Amino acid sequence: MALRIVIDPITRIEGHGKITIHLDEAGNVYDAQFHVTQFRGFEKFCEGRPYTEMPSLVERICGICPISHSIASAKACDEILGVRIPESAAKLRRLVNCGEFIQSHALSFFHLSSPDLLLGFDSDPAKRNIVGVIESNPSIAMDGIRLRKIGQQIIEGFAGKRIHPSWVVPGGVNAPLTEEPRKMMLSLIPEAYEIIQRTLTWFKGSLDNYREEIRTFANFPTMFMGLVNGEGNLEHLDGTLRFIDSKGRFVADGVRPASYQDYIGEAVEPSSYLKSPYYKPLGYPDGIYRVGPAARLNVCTGCGTPLADQEWAEFIRLERGPVMSSFYNHYARLVEILYSIETMEKLLDDPDILSHRVRAFAQPNFYEGVGVVEAPRGTLFHHYKVDDHGLITWANMIVATGNNNLAMNRGILQVAKRFVQGDKIPEGALNRVEAVIRAFDPCLSCSTHALGRMPLYLQLLGPDSTVLDEVVCG
Repeated sequence: MALRIVIDPITRIEGHGKITIHLDEAGNVYDAQFHVTQFRGFEKFCEGRPYTEMPSLVERICGICPISHSIASAKACDEILGVRIPESAAKLRRLVNCGEFIQSHALSFFHLSSPDLLLGFDSDPAKRNIVGVIESNPSIAMDGIRLRKIGQQIIEGFAGKRIHPSWVVPGGVNAPLTEEPRKMMLSLIPEAYEIIQRTLTWFKGSLDNYREEIRTFANFPTMFMGLVNGEGNLEHLDGTLRFIDSKGRFVADGVRPASYQDYIGEAVEPSSYLKSPYYKPLGYPDGIYRVGPAARLNVCTGCGTPLADQEWAEFIRLERGPVMSSFYNHYARLVEILYSIETMEKLLDDPDILSHRVRAFAQPNFYEGVGVVEAPRGTLFHHYKVDDHGLITWANMIVATGNNNLAMNRGILQVAKRFVQGDKIPEGALNRVEAVIRAFDPCLSCSTHALGRMPLYLQLLGPDSTVLDEVVCG
């Protein structure tokens, strides 16, 4: 009789999801699915709201990456206004974004994934958590806590609050930086450098311990997508989209964010509320691509800051072509933290950073705008349409977790086929299935925004898990 294993909920991720693994009568895995079970529908209830509210409203999508949503939203609104924001405002947006990258990547690496990395994927699940890390590796745990706090202090220094600050607005930001918080933030940089360089040394030295996970954690050929600047370097807020294939060849380059719909299609599956974007010229599901930290390092030709460039050069030498294993997202997060610290130090030393010209004012001059940024988890799209009164008539959002949906589903199948066999399955095997999802660091609160109507899919299961009845509405 065929068997089914359900992991519900997936632990140590942001939001609620589950995994279903299907085994045949011989105990061999033949299918696996990642289900996002919560639905929030921000796209729909944004309709009718003034465009001026959008950067603040969409911050409420997530408490981990609100800055990314506010900046993507503000960039869409900048296009609706038809303005070029002041240079100082662009620098301030970039700086607060650095704070978010530091705190979000630190949360993912230290709090959510380090229990596996430090204690082992097969360790006692009662201890395989951040408390266990504090007990067994207090110095690394404290580094993680401190680094995340530094990122939060950076956000607070600019925006006044660490979560949902409502500081980024259409046309720029709503207040300039002053000297006192600037000095405070500069004082944090030496400690941040020490922590990230210490962590990089430890993690790179431990990679041989994870060879089996590296080999199986979504390690297969796909396309990759990310923003790059005019020099082809790593870019988080501006620039154009670049797609590369599994050989590192450019598939599409210099793609303007406003043209994203020419390249990206969106599909839905009845088993999940998470959309499945795909590269449109290849169709669904063949147009699978990945976004996020490792994808960004794959598509760029450098970081553009000295220390991060050195680490990027080591990263791309991991494989002959693009780095395929999504396990290496952990490594790429550390590189991006270093890049964010260097960027922050440079911009805080810029005398223009204290300028009071931080916002451009205008009335809506266009009916449509698209904002694209790199959130910590990957490329984030906000696309709005407005009426003559500046009210939102339509909104579409594609978040990083959605962009990675096809890859995450294929990744759990790859891990399950390697580690899950027979009717006696060790807990460590199932933990690895969860851990491949943690490598992508999905944000499920961000992810469930429907394009059009989403079906409601219900199943009535018997005691032996057989499907007694099912209903699809919508």
